[in-house]
Amino acid sequence: STLCLQWPYCRKRCSYCNFNKYVVPAVDEAAVRACLVRETRTLLRLSQVQSVTSVFFGGGTPSLASPRTVAAVLEAIAGTAHLPAGAEVTLEANPSSASPPRLDGFRAAGINRLSIGVQSLDDAELQLLGREHTAAEARGAVEVARGLFAGRTSIDLIFGLPGQSQSAWAQGLEAALGLCDDHVSLYQLTLERGTALAAQVWGGNLPAPSQDLLADMYQTACTMLVTAGFRHYEVSNFARKGALSTHNLSYWRAEQYIGVGPGAHGRFVPWGEGGCSREARVQTLEPDAWMREVQTRGHGTRRRVVLSPLEQ
Repeated sequence: STLCLQWPYCRKRCSYCNFNKYVVPAVDEAAVRACLVRETRTLLRLSQVQSVTSVFFGGGTPSLASPRTVAAVLEAIAGTAHLPAGAEVTLEANPSSASPPRLDGFRAAGINRLSIGVQSLDDAELQLLGREHTAAEARGAVEVARGLFAGRTSIDLIFGLPGQSQSAWAQGLEAALGLCDDHVSLYQLTLERGTALAAQVWGGNLPAPSQDLLADMYQTACTMLVTAGFRHYEVSNFARKGALSTHNLSYWRAEQYIGVGPGAHGRFVPWGEGGCSREARVQTLEPDAWMREVQTRGHGTRRRVVLSPLEQ
């Protein structure tokens, strides 16, 4: 089974993102760390999972956490279940929090794969997306990452931006191909209720791309990536030289996964409390409320639903 940890804090709100994230003046990292460790232990015991094949630190912006926090969580996993030596341990990172000493610290803590939120290599597009990094910073971050995590650095790219043309997207992807390692994730921009970008498009201030254009952009990208030696192994994910993500595949193969942290999702059988059916679980969204629950009862599960065989 796999483990997915949510670090809910960000330095800035991106214009398109409706994930469970919080921009706060200061984070009591020691307290959050203690709760992540405790919830990890509790849920691993509840699931009675024997071995954890992959770990994914998502968010929020988990590269804002300290390597100490990552190390503490990995120790908690290894102390409660088996964490094989070769297990894939991925960290999502933003270019603005990916300095060489920081990434080196994460590697020492046990991270062996990096997923970098590049999103675009065009400064105007990055501004539209509300990103806090420039294209130059993104390039620098990917170079540093590739030095430390050779063959295990992935980049995220977004297409279908308001006003983006087919040729602008193809050029951007071409630039990214000159920079990237052996894994690329492509995401079509989704206009989410409650985000700044959606408000601008729905308010008529920005043009929405047509469905046909979006389909063409996706098709173009697939062709370009396959031509460049990438295998299209999952809807949004492409890998070459066998650099497929174990973690991405585990979702498609319907393996059990345990979600730890504010707003995390999980799917597992709680054998430890006598359950014998897989449950969909969601942890409490708001970080302070989640911490209070973890401190009181060891975990912050807010919702649990038994899944029927059909739903599974």
